[in-house]
Amino acid sequence: MIYFLLYLFLEVLVSVNIASAIGGVWTFVELIASALVGIVILANFRGTLAENINALNQARIDPFEFQQLNLFTILGAFLLIAPGFLTDIFGVLLQFSVITKMLVNRFVSQSKHDSSTHNTQKDDHVIDVEIVSDDADKR
Repeated sequence: MIYFLLYLFLEVLVSVNIASAIGGVWTFVELIASALVGIVILANFRGTLAENINALNQARIDPFEFQQLNLFTILGAFLLIAPGFLTDIFGVLLQFSVITKMLVNRFVSQSKHDSSTHNTQKDDHVIDVEIVSDDADKR
């Protein structure tokens, strides 16, 4: 709940500042234009999906990154459709693969680091044992 209120507060601040700088008519034009761009992105998502499948087949991205890239593209399109300057800024940023890859790599590296740290802590209490069979003693 607190994050939603923080988002609303930031959205109002950004929207009021930008709208007062560019005026009411240009604010309306920007809202309509960004919604149309979001709709076009959703309509052309099939092409983006094909590019990501091609990158997955060529092993340039892994399956987790494939899911994240497609999720960020759709999320960015919906943010562009939603009214507001802050959502438009985030929506445009999510359309660039460089930024989405940075976000994916940031979260993936943190989760891999957390899991590797957890595994090493768990393996500290393991004692390596060699099992010698009785047949080796008889020879």
